[in-house]
Amino acid sequence: MDNSGKEIVKYGITFGTALSIAISWSVNKSIVWAIIHGFLSWAYVFWYVFTR
Repeated sequence: MDNSGKEIVKYGITFGTALSIAISWSVNKSIVWAIIHGFLSWAYVFWYVFTR
């Protein structure tokens, strides 16, 4: 069994974190909120998409 599934998950988490930080920064211009939203990752991205 190869590790391609694990790599996809790892990159998905990394991309979700970066995306949530970028969205948070563009909306709030606050490093504190960007860090908090980075921890929330995909949850914040989905919340942002569904509330806009």
